[in-house]
Amino acid sequence: MRTLIFAATDPAGLEQAATALRRGELVAFPTDTVYGVGCDPRNAKAISRLYVAKQRPDGMAIPVLLASAEAAGKVARCLPQGFRQLAARFWPGGLTIVVSRQSSVPPVLCAGGDTIAVRLPDHPVPRALAQALGGCLAATSANRSGDPPAVDAEAARQALEGQVAVLLDGGHSPLGVASSVVDLTSVPPRVLRAGQTPFAELVACVPGLVPGDR
Repeated sequence: MRTLIFAATDPAGLEQAATALRRGELVAFPTDTVYGVGCDPRNAKAISRLYVAKQRPDGMAIPVLLASAEAAGKVARCLPQGFRQLAARFWPGGLTIVVSRQSSVPPVLCAGGDTIAVRLPDHPVPRALAQALGGCLAATSANRSGDPPAVDAEAARQALEGQVAVLLDGGHSPLGVASSVVDLTSVPPRVLRAGQTPFAELVACVPGLVPGDR
């Protein structure tokens, strides 16, 4: 497959990317954290292609980027205590929240588990792509599993050349640091990955939150 490269600000490129996603193909794009690669979260075959392109272990679930905070309801079975507080404080931005998944979500997206990770990015491109798919975009970092995340389009191209139909070039990632991940389905709620959001700010929203290594 030849990867088509467009500027992320090019409306024609954005439309090409949206069309490719609807066809079940993969697209790479800039976000507010690092470059991402994504697909239609309702298309099990596309999700399987994403695992192959990333060389991602089957047991590692794939998160979902949202077009709006309200779109979380499209994939979440329920929004647990603390969700609205975290979303109001840190979205859009570098915080991923783990919630219970709806039964309609393809199990392959969640590695067969009952939870799903969602985030509202502070970047117009992934939000527009998610909107083109009805509000949600299955997405993970645009690198091979185990390699450093791609922080610019060239790094994403080198990692995924021929695996993605479209690459949207948005220059260097503004932050270059992955999102923090908070699991609200565990008891007590837990930080699974330290990232952009300081723990002290997270626990101020969710009393009882514990670090992942505890």
